[in-house]
Parts: sequence; structure tokens; C-alpha cells
Amino acid sequence: MSEHLTSSDSSATATGQDLREQDLIMVVAALVRELHPQRFRFIDVRPSSRIERDLGIDSLGRTELILRIERAFRVRLPAQTIGEAETVHDLVQALEQARPTQGRITLETRQAPALPSVPAASEAQTLVEVLEWHAAHHPDRLHLTVLQDETTILGTLTYGELATRARNVARGLIARDIAPGDRVALMLPTSIDFFVAFFGILYAGAIPVPIYPPMRLSQIEEHLRRQTGILRNAGTRLLITMVEGRRLAVLLRAQVETLNAAESVEDLERSTAITGLPLVGDPNSIALIQYTSGSTGDPKGVLLSHANLLANIRAMGAVMEASSADIFVSWLPLYHDMGLIGAWLGCLHFGASLYAMSPLSFLVRPESWLWAIHRFRATFSASPNFGFELCLNKVADADLEGLDLSSLRMVANGAEPVSVQTLRRFIDRFGRYGFPAGAMAPVYGLAESSVGLAFPPLNRPPVIDRVNRDRLSMQGQAEPAKPGDPKPLEVVACGQPLPGHEIRIVDEAGYELGERREGRLEFRGPSTTRGYFHNEIKTRELIHNGWIDSADRAYMAGGDVYITGRIKDIIIRAGRHLYPQEIEEAVAGIAGIRKGGVAVFGVADRASGTERVIVLAETRETDPAMRAALQARAQEVTTDIAGTPPDEVVLAPPSTVPKTSSGKIRRSAAKELYASGHVGPMRRSLWWQLLRLALSGIGPQIRRVRLLAREMLYAAWWWLVLASAFLLGSLALLVLPRMTWRWAALRWICRGTLAAMGVPVSIIGIERIPSRGAMFAFNHSSYMDALVLAAALPGEPAIVAKKELSGQLIAGSLLRRLGIPFVERYDVSGSLTGTEELIALARQGRVLVFFPEGTFTRRVGLSGFYLGAFKVAVEARLPVLPCTICGTRSLLRSNQWFPRRTAVTVEIGEPVMPSGTDFGSVLRLRDEVRRSILSRCGEPDLGELVKPTVP
Repeated sequence: MSEHLTSSDSSATATGQDLREQDLIMVVAALVRELHPQRFRFIDVRPSSRIERDLGIDSLGRTELILRIERAFRVRLPAQTIGEAETVHDLVQALEQARPTQGRITLETRQAPALPSVPAASEAQTLVEVLEWHAAHHPDRLHLTVLQDETTILGTLTYGELATRARNVARGLIARDIAPGDRVALMLPTSIDFFVAFFGILYAGAIPVPIYPPMRLSQIEEHLRRQTGILRNAGTRLLITMVEGRRLAVLLRAQVETLNAAESVEDLERSTAITGLPLVGDPNSIALIQYTSGSTGDPKGVLLSHANLLANIRAMGAVMEASSADIFVSWLPLYHDMGLIGAWLGCLHFGASLYAMSPLSFLVRPESWLWAIHRFRATFSASPNFGFELCLNKVADADLEGLDLSSLRMVANGAEPVSVQTLRRFIDRFGRYGFPAGAMAPVYGLAESSVGLAFPPLNRPPVIDRVNRDRLSMQGQAEPAKPGDPKPLEVVACGQPLPGHEIRIVDEAGYELGERREGRLEFRGPSTTRGYFHNEIKTRELIHNGWIDSADRAYMAGGDVYITGRIKDIIIRAGRHLYPQEIEEAVAGIAGIRKGGVAVFGVADRASGTERVIVLAETRETDPAMRAALQARAQEVTTDIAGTPPDEVVLAPPSTVPKTSSGKIRRSAAKELYASGHVGPMRRSLWWQLLRLALSGIGPQIRRVRLLAREMLYAAWWWLVLASAFLLGSLALLVLPRMTWRWAALRWICRGTLAAMGVPVSIIGIERIPSRGAMFAFNHSSYMDALVLAAALPGEPAIVAKKELSGQLIAGSLLRRLGIPFVERYDVSGSLTGTEELIALARQGRVLVFFPEGTFTRRVGLSGFYLGAFKVAVEARLPVLPCTICGTRSLLRSNQWFPRRTAVTVEIGEPVMPSGTDFGSVLRLRDEVRRSILSRCGEPDLGELVKPTVP
């Protein structure tokens, strides 16, 4: 067959494509006519039309459009392409990539690969130890599978593969100067790269900061403005993102002064020069900064340690009776705690299999989640309440034929208020497809408790409490409603506190309330955060005498916790407490009002001294008479539920009500929008958004330039001072005839040099220095260490130098004038040439000064100690003083030309005497001295390197 099309073939192909495009435009136009019947005659649907800006099709409308296209053309559209489509022409291109179907593909049950039972990593103290344990014991065991949808697998990872690739990423981060404690942002979609990068950051000793990637370029301005606040607060050093996302990262870098670079996982994995990795062994070190949904200007980064996360995972696992036999199917985003901690890290710890699907795939085609549960026989899953609603409203019965959900043991419903109606409808509808009522588990949790705080018992159907509405809203008493009560308030039980955790309900004065009394929910336990990153004011507001303020109102009954609403969202009207979520759900049920598009909030009314009730509802309706009818109906519904009419019902176009990245209504932002008078989404073109972002980056860039100019001026002065000191010191060493005079002159020159550089030096424990016959062991982190010691140490210290320096014309001559001993490098066996000379110097009264690490690198941390110095101490029976120098690594790191202005501290520790003369005494002396230095140097332990368990 010819590889080239004839002209007639080409014409036929072009004609077919044109017809396909015209047919698709007709489908799009039909939907636009339904969405905007009054404006349709003014809308011209063309290939270049932008889906959101020109046609007014929002995210939910996009889902409906995709379903119609698939049914019209009998195809399966690629979810990722559809989610990113900007124009009608993009939809045409996606249609060309689609695979044909004949109705719903009936999937055979595909049991996950049969895996032998393995124990959980119950002894591990950090997340890194969890992964290391599994990688060491069963490296080839399948850990996770990334799905595009229920039929397409994008990639898999075993425990061994995850550990190996994560170590490679860690080496790449260290090669880019990422030090333990640095914050590294993750802006990646659900993909193999996210899992690898997250653990790569942990292996490097740094702290991951997950942020969500933009779904579409049309959302770029709002997206990047929110991320800027988070990145600034976190002081992010580096951003890991997609290769395609680098141009977005350039815009971020212009906004965030601390951000040095943006890298892809692929680039980081190429770095192999670094061999060892820092030992991440402190369970109390920060493992994650989880940013909560809040305003852009005041982001709150929840600090979570390894101990916090593991305590929460183990407590949830105990309630769920989790084991390696379980299978978790998740569509939850990985930048959110429920998806990251509850789904992934929980599976990691217990050895369970995880099947992770993109949130975009779920939003585009909600039934894909249900079919993935069916296909892989999932036992666990989770979703916010809106996810269950999406399945109820957007999945047709024809798409569920053959579905079997009977394998499920628990599906957590949390992360936002749980709707009683949603629970009932979901159990009723999907019970026909095997969904067990006992699997529906309303739960309560928050980032400040890692993720989970209260869970119901396994296999218990949801418990609904019917309470007297007036007694609760007026008196805060959750009195059970009488059987004939016409409008009781129904509240869902969210379970009991997790094992080891406590919940209490307190009044405004902080006194604990009794059973069925509503108040502020506080909690404590091993999962709780220590506070917010770089936000002391919010941290003080969060913690009350060891109890954490949830900012939620609730009551306890029969051991269960019942959440009634967010404190900041509850409206107080004439002494009554009105619960926005209940009103929002009722108004959203009105035909013509968009579900999930209603926000109810209170606005202070100075005249009455109470709050005005505002209902902001989205609708596509444009006819004045129909809009007036919708407002009247919203008035009726609100009055019926709240017992008081709303002060104002504001109808707005779709996409007006602000939401968080996880789909929650942002009532505070809606209130600000209402107060500003700008109700309605502002559609700006992409070029205008990019221009605004570039202009907003001018300020940070000016600050960068100013900072760089100051650094360059300081560096020039610094090197000038150092060069002058070297010349003056060399002259003094060559001219002065006595050793004592040379050391005295050098000491004053070094002190003057540090003072001129603006480097204050503090010396602690100088009184511990013996008059003669001792050895100092210092950590080594910079070339400046020698200059600092020359300024700080009294007398004529013998700072041991490597043999290579003795052969240098200038350095060797000057060091010999100071009586510096030269030795060969220490080898692994601990031998050290020149031992007799060093012992002789010690017996002459000279104090020996060693750097037992032998050398230093850019990496932050205390390396392993060679034995040579300690053999000398044992043979000469010398006391060894463990000493630390702090600050010189920041002052001037290896391969760095720009010094930093920082304080330096020299601390002399208590002397350690050798316990004997054998080789065991040498080892014990080294270990005791190293432990002492490690405890005071403020840097991680690099002595025990993480060794690969998988080749």
C-alpha cells in the first residue's frame, strides 16, 4: 500500500473531517442553546470559540458536553485532553484521538494481582523507614497503579521501584543545593512522578509542600495568585513540576523571592554524582506542610511530623481493620490530605494496593470511579459529599449495567459537610448495584489532625440524629425531635474519636459541655499539629492549653460527634443559629438553580445589631420573569427551613460562587464578593492574565535585584577584607621571630577581619580548655573554620592539616611558621601517619585540633568520623573535647563565591577520656565524641548513609 494519499483520498479525508467538525459544532450549539436560551442568538459557535469565555460553558457544563459528544459519536474521549480543551477546535482534535465504543463497555471483574499477606511497617518511626522496610522485605510487591480511567493503566510502581527512583530524585535535589529542612513545592498531577518526587524530597531531608496544578490555561491567573501566597509563606526553594509547566514556573519565580528554580522529575533523576543520602530518623521532624483552604493573602501551612502522620494512619487503620489484603481505589487529588495521607500513605504503611485515578477523569466521567471499584474489587475508597452527588446526578442507569460494588467494606464521606439526603439517595440507588449500606462511612477530620479525627465503627450504616430545630438554634440543646415534628433538623453522626485521640465540646468560656450540648469542638492526640508554619498569631489562636480549636460547632451524643457547622459560617439572626449548608442544599434543589452553586452567609447589620441573611445562587436563567420566580421560591425555601426569610436573594451567572480546590464553598470569599458589588465571574483573556501576572512580578523582581546588588557589594567588601588580612597576616608570620608573637598577631588579625566582615563570634565553654595536653575534635563545614578557630582558640593550637598543603610554596611556608603538623589523609582502617610527631606535640603542651570528618562538602550534615585522631588520643592518653562550630557553612559554603552575613558560635564541650588502650576504646571514644558533636551542631546525621535495598 502506498504511503502517500492520492488527491482524491486527501479530499475525502478532508471532507470527512469537515463533516465531523460541523456535527460537533451542532452538538455544542445545542447545549449552549439550553444553557443560555435568551442570549443564544448573539452567540456564534465556531471552531475558534473558547469554551468558557465565549460560550459560557463552565466545569459542570463541560461534563455534560462530553457526555453528549460521546453519545452522539459513539466514542470514548481522552479525559485529560478534554479537560484541557480551550476551544471547540480542541474538542475536534480530541474527537480524532477518541476510540470507538458500542455503548457502555461492560468490564469483567479484574481482581487485583494476588499478593501474599505482609505485615504493616508497625516499627517504623518515619515515612522513609516505612518505605525502606517494605522495599527491603518485598521490593517486587506491587504498591500502586495510576489509572487514566477504569480501563487504562498509565503506570505502576513496586516498593523497590519507588524507593530506587525516590533516592535518585533526592540525589538530584542535593546536587541542586537543597538542604535538610528546605521546602520543596510539588505541582504535579496524579502521576507516577508525584509519588516518586514526594519521597525524593523526604529522602533528601527536605519538606514537601504539595500544591495543585492548573487544569486549564484559562484559569492561570487565579491559580498562580493563590500558589504565590503559599510559596511565599513556605519560603519554597525549588518547585518540582511537569516539563510543560516550566513556563508557568517562570511566572511563579518572578513572584516568589526564595524560589531558585523549577525542575522536572526526569531532570532530577539524571543526577547521580551524590552517593550517600541523609538519614531521616527523627520522628518529630516535619514530614509535610499541608496548606489548608483559606484566603490567598493569609495561607495557613499545617506542620505535620512523621510521628503525627504515622499515628493518624495507624489509628484510622485500626478502626478500618486495614491490612495488606485491602485494595483502595481513589480519585482524590494528591495535594489534598484525604487523597495524600488517607489513601496513599495509608496504603503504603499497611502494604495495601492503591489504584489512583486523576480527579479530572472523575469529574469528566464520574462513573469511571465506580467501574474502577468494580474492576479491581476495591475494599476501600473515599470522597467528599459532592463526589457522591455527582454520581447521583451525572451517571445514567444505562452506564451502570453490570456494575458490582459489593466488594466495598468502607467508603469514607468527609472533607466537607455530609448531606443526609445524599447519604440516603446514594445508598438507595447504588444498593441495587451491591453497594452495602454499612460501607457508607461519614467521617470527620481536618488537616490540623493530619487528616482523620472521628470514624464510625466498620460496617455500621449511617446514623441520622433528628433534633428539635428551635431548641438547637436558640438554646444550643440537641434535643431529640418528637415523632410528629414537621421540620426537624437532621444531623449525621461522624463517628467516635480515633484510638488515642480525644474530643471535647466547650462553651465560649472554655468550659466543657455535657451530652447533647452544642459548642466549640476541641481535640488532642498524637496526630495533632504543632501549629502553622511562619504564622505565630494563627498558631496561638489554634492551641488552647494543649487542646486544638477545630473552628467547628458540634455536639456529642452516645459517643458520636455531630458537626453542626463552621463557627465563622454560622449566621446569628435574632439570637438564632442558622446553618448555611442546610439552606444551601435546599435552595440548590430548586429547578433552575445550579447544584453546588449556592452560598449562604451573614452580613452585619449595624441598624438592627444582628446579621442579614444573604443567599447567593447561580443560575443560567436570563428571563426577568423566571428570575423573579426563582428568587421568590428561594425566599420560601429559606423561610421554611430557617424560620426567617432571607434579607436578599442574589442570582448570579455560573462560576460566580467561589470554591476551594477540593470543591468546598468559600463562604467568606463569597461574602467579600458580595460586599465589593462585583457579583459574577470576570472573564479575562489569557494574554491579559499573563500580562497582569508579569506586571505583578515587577515588585518582587526589583527586590531581587536590590538584594543581589547588596550581596555583590558585601561580597566585594568581604573578599577585599579577606585579601588584606591574608597579606597582613603573611607579613606578620614572616617577620615576627617568636612563635607566641606570630600566634598573638594572627589571632588579632583574624578577630579584626571577622569584625570588619560583620561576623559576630560567640565562644562558649572557653573555661573548659586545659592548660596543656588535650585534643579538640571539631565538625568541619567551611574553609572559614580555620580562620574562626585561629581567632577563638588561645595559645598556640596545633591545627592538624593534610600533607598536601606542606608542598605548596606559600601555604606550606606560612603554616610551618605557625608550627602546624601535617599528616597523611586518614584511611578507613584508622591509620594516621605522623602519630609519633603528634604525640610529641601533645607532650610539649600543644593542644591538638582535629577535623575528624577529614573534609567538608556543600551538603548540610555531620559526616562519619575517621579513627586516626582517636588512635592518637588513646595512645597519648589525651582527653578529647567535643567542639562545634555553627554558622560557617552559611557564611561561605563550598564552591560558593557570595558570602552571607551570619553569626558564628564556637562551643567547647566537656572532655571525654579514653576508656582503655585497645581498639575497642578507640571506637568507643570516637562514637561518644561524635554523639556529643551531633547533639549540638544543629545539622542532620550523614554518618550512616541510607543504603539501597534494591539494585
